[in-house]
Amino acid sequence: MHAPPRGLVYAVYYTTLAAFAIPENYLTEPLSAVNLVAVVILSRGKCGLSKCITRYLLSMAVTDLLVIITAVLLNRVPAIYFPSSFMSITPVCSLSIAVIYAARDCSVWLTVSFTFDRFVAICCQKLKTKYCTERTAAVVIGTVCVLGCLVNIPWFFLHEPIYIIDNVPWYCKLKEMRYSSPMWAGFHWIDRILTPCLPFLLVLFLNALTVRHILAASRARKRLRAQSNGEKQNDPEMESRKKSMVLLFAISCSFILLWLAYVAYFFHERIHVNYNIKGFNDPVFILLESANMLQLLSCCTNTFIYAVTQRKFREQLKMVVLSPLTLISKLVTR
Repeated sequence: MHAPPRGLVYAVYYTTLAAFAIPENYLTEPLSAVNLVAVVILSRGKCGLSKCITRYLLSMAVTDLLVIITAVLLNRVPAIYFPSSFMSITPVCSLSIAVIYAARDCSVWLTVSFTFDRFVAICCQKLKTKYCTERTAAVVIGTVCVLGCLVNIPWFFLHEPIYIIDNVPWYCKLKEMRYSSPMWAGFHWIDRILTPCLPFLLVLFLNALTVRHILAASRARKRLRAQSNGEKQNDPEMESRKKSMVLLFAISCSFILLWLAYVAYFFHERIHVNYNIKGFNDPVFILLESANMLQLLSCCTNTFIYAVTQRKFREQLKMVVLSPLTLISKLVTR
């Protein structure tokens, strides 16, 4: 994740990703500020969503933005274009790696937290009033972010320099203890299980339970309404649930699809423990780099999902996009 190969495909991909997610000037290039636009719109709280959902979506947008800044803008792009920059000094490189993993874990587990919140809201009516609140959401988000940072502190101490030039350590490589230390082996397993394997399974499991509950509730409500009314009528509660489910499944499916390659590489790594990548054309290397590229892409997709599934978010997006043009028009007509 922190040492991308240099080549045309990677240079174009990561440069585009950085430019698309983080513009140089937000006011003049609003369409390219994908995550920033989501943060601005959600923070205004005018999307017709509950405060609980808004807190989760806003925290996910912020952590996604942090992943793009740390992993792409400060890590991948400098490694491709400026391989001997300040970011390549070993202490800076080690800190960058730790921050990247922390931001990644926070982003992933906030997706899981949001999925669980929606599962409780839809399937656990008795628990809903106590759990699905703005205060609980704030506590969960804070806990996830603190734990995400603490768990990844060891990454800072697990690297050593590749070269030492004029007493300055350059670049990062994992220390040799990764081959002999039981502590490193345990940390490596915990890291891979916590992200992405356990979140991957939890999202699948929670969505399966939610779908089963919705199908059962839908059939029961249709029978009751048919018996009481004898004709088809709109069901406001089911319509509300459908809208909530569309947003949940869109975010969950995006997460699952874009992390699938990373999970596949994890299992390959466990099965073929001593496999050595033979070059850029090695299928395993292609799988690994594809997994990293898709994983980072997952941090830019949620805004599109909001725009597709939420009418009020689209309205707010139009206002944000058109606001600079409106301001310029007023200045010109004065």
